[in-house]
Parts: sequence; structure tokens; C-alpha cells
Amino acid sequence: MIGLTIAGFDPSGGAGISTDIKTMAAHGVHACAAVTALTAQNPKKVFSVEPVSTTYISEQIDSIFDEYTIKYSKTGLLYSKEIIQLVSKKVDEYNLSIVVDPVMVASAGDALAKMEIADALKKYLLEKTLLVTPNVSEAEKLSGMKIESVEDAKEAAYKIGEYCNVMITGGHLNGTNIIYNKEKDELSTLHQDLIKSDNLHGTGCSLSAAICANLVLLNNNDKNSKDEDNLKIAIKKSTKFIYESVKNGRYGTLNPNFNSKLL
Repeated sequence: MIGLTIAGFDPSGGAGISTDIKTMAAHGVHACAAVTALTAQNPKKVFSVEPVSTTYISEQIDSIFDEYTIKYSKTGLLYSKEIIQLVSKKVDEYNLSIVVDPVMVASAGDALAKMEIADALKKYLLEKTLLVTPNVSEAEKLSGMKIESVEDAKEAAYKIGEYCNVMITGGHLNGTNIIYNKEKDELSTLHQDLIKSDNLHGTGCSLSAAICANLVLLNNNDKNSKDEDNLKIAIKKSTKFIYESVKNGRYGTLNPNFNSKLL
């Protein structure tokens, strides 16, 4: 069972492809990874971002598919419009079902991507996306509206839902996740208790990776199952996984390997 993450690299090990790989591995899924950007950051601060050329990102992705057949992928930091256009092309080329974490700002509050990202995601990628998982700040940028309450988040979910299925994460909504199913035109909420913790770096990355991994597992268990049906299960399982990862967090970041045992 194999999943793919297309995201940036965090040298502190708490976010980006580092936590994506750990999260997928924790689910028993082998993670392949294409790096879109190198970052100099830690859980408290982003120092700089160095994007990888689209040519080399393309070569990374092609090298993976030269060997493996992969159905599910997640994206994280897509630094520029050009990188988003490339990923959109690869989604079509390899018929990928993708979960998009629209990374724009790090947990520490520092900008990671160019200002044009929200518009580029809507123009080139979201209509090809199985699920987008913005936090409140990212949802504001994608919807073009201020979100100050759960009701605001529901309205924003409808706006973003014109493109694809949406999960506005509940970290700044008292634990209430807002989920919109585009195919069914159905809005729902999923509450998950919040933990007061300093170990929150990488939670958005890990959530989207967990959803991707659970989609891989569910499809592997039933090849005839539908993504729309599996998505609800994957989201529920993944929110519980993130809760436990934060509960067992350390070093300023969540711990996707909380269930690992020393051999």
C-alpha cells in the first residue's frame, strides 16, 4: 500500500514531508515524497523558503510513477502558481485522487507561500481535488470572507465547496470541523475535543496525510468502494489520530508515532 506526498521539507522534522511520511507509516502505508520547497524553520519560526524548480519537481514525480502505481496523494506547500500548475498537470497525467492541504502560513504565523496561492489553487487545482482541508486562516483566503464563528465557517465552506469537497479544520473553531460534501450538497460538523498543548506544529500536514493514508487503506480493503463514501470514514479516523498525536506530542510538534513500540 503506497501513498504520495507532494510538499515542502521542514528540517525540524515536525511538518511537511517529514510528518507526512511518519503519519502514513503509522497507518502501515509506504509514503513516497516529492519535495516542492526547502524551508529553514522550526516549530517557532520560519527563516526562509527556497522553492524547488518545476522541472525537478516533475522529475521527482515521474521517477516515482516509473516504479509504482499510486492512486492517492496529498499536497502540502505548493509555493507558487507555477508549481500548482505543474501539480495539476501531474494529477491529470497519473489520474490521482488528491487531498489538498492549502499551506500558506506556518503554525508559527510566518508566510510560507506567495500571496497568489489562493487564486491559483482555485483556478488550477481545486476542481480536480477530492478534498481540501484549510484551517480558518486559509479558508478566509480561499472564500474571500472573514470567519469569526462556526456560522461564518459554514458559509465559507459553501463558497469553497463550489470547487470540491471541503473540511475547514476546527482548531480555531473550538474543535468544530466543518465538512461540505459537494456531490451530495451536504454540510455537516464533526466535533473533536481540543487539547491545550504547545505541540501543535505540523497538525494540518499530518491531518491531510492521515486522510490520504486512510483512503489508501479503505480502497485496499474494498477495490469497489467509492471515494465519496470512504472520505467520511477517513476524516473521522484521521481527526481521532491527530488528537492522539497531539496528546502524545513532544519537541513542539505532534507525534504521529505515538503508538510505536520499541522492538
